[in-house]
Amino acid sequence: MAVVTFAVAWWLGLYLLARDPAKPALRRAGAGLLSYALALAVGEVDPGGGVLYAVLLSLPAVLWTGTLLALQRTPGRADMWWRRVALPVAVLAAAGAGYAGGVALVLLTVVVLVPLGWTVVLLVRRPGAGLMAALMLGLAAGLLLVGLGVPPRPLWLAGIGLDLAALGVCVALLDSLEEGETLRRDMLGSLLVAGVTAALFGGIVLAAGAAGIPLLLHGVVAAAIAVQVLARPIQSAADRLALPPALRRSRGELREAAAALPRRDDTIALAELPEAEFVRLTRRALSHYGDLGKLVASPLTALPAIDERLGGPGAPLDRAAELKALLLESITRLKPRDGEFGTSEEWRLYNALYFYYVAGIRPYSVRTKLTEPDPVARRALAWFADHVPERTLHNWQAAAARVVAADLRAGLASRQ
Repeated sequence: MAVVTFAVAWWLGLYLLARDPAKPALRRAGAGLLSYALALAVGEVDPGGGVLYAVLLSLPAVLWTGTLLALQRTPGRADMWWRRVALPVAVLAAAGAGYAGGVALVLLTVVVLVPLGWTVVLLVRRPGAGLMAALMLGLAAGLLLVGLGVPPRPLWLAGIGLDLAALGVCVALLDSLEEGETLRRDMLGSLLVAGVTAALFGGIVLAAGAAGIPLLLHGVVAAAIAVQVLARPIQSAADRLALPPALRRSRGELREAAAALPRRDDTIALAELPEAEFVRLTRRALSHYGDLGKLVASPLTALPAIDERLGGPGAPLDRAAELKALLLESITRLKPRDGEFGTSEEWRLYNALYFYYVAGIRPYSVRTKLTEPDPVARRALAWFADHVPERTLHNWQAAAARVVAADLRAGLASRQ
């Protein structure tokens, strides 16, 4: 039971991290599950607990507080306080509880459960978030009982594991809905391969008489699952060492496209979508403009205009390339006819989409997709950085995305 619970938590944590490490919500949720899995392994080795066990068992609740803050539309100050105060204080309190117990354990309970309770209140106030709030309350109760030493500990640990797994699935589902993707096929495929691989490795260890060495068993299961779930990042790291840049980009694009295909939701009827949902999918496609691998999963690749351009269904990458061309044509129609670049009001929507998504400038970050910008892009970069606040740019992009969505939707209506 302990090994199975460990394996599920370890797999789901890695799955969330591998899904998109750039997203704080997925990153924190995955780290919380991995911390719980490691706590199970340490508890098997040292049933009496200790500093490491206290820290690992406390981190999931703190990390889930950060996860829920990251899921808010505007985390702002609350997220900053979580990163700079709540997380380090919780780690220090957990370490103190592991050494001293008693008063330190009470402090740990307060430090962990107060932020968790606060996020539960935030969830209850949001429509449709009752399930997440109930799961968070279950996690809080389980951690409190384990921390206070209420027996039987294995039962509470198993309950926490189920709670964390349900929360992890909820976060993955929210992310898939945000991206306009389907989750079931991608997650089920990962779970089946991870389960078979873990059973194979674990069976080998048990057959070899290693049942008396629980840490070895946990280590083999963890390694087997990590190799499967992190196969793409591992291959990307190997490609960076072995392949030239051009070939590496092409191979990475194909790998991203192959990974995105199971996540594409073919059941979405574009003609029946509400306007707000169509705009959201258009904005998401624009954000993936420079990444064909991610565009493959966009529901907008089912636009009838793409079938007409290709003369038939076409390959997934071809459909993604045609969607990219459609987006560029819609963006180009926003461009005024009086030059290559301007700063007047009529230029704003075009500038917000073209230079950010197509040209690849990043005026508020040291990381930009442009290594050698042309003179027009340099002028645009300087103008954005000096005269356009970041929030203003986001507002312009939202307005421009609505115009592009209306353009695509008009073409959709004309072909019905």
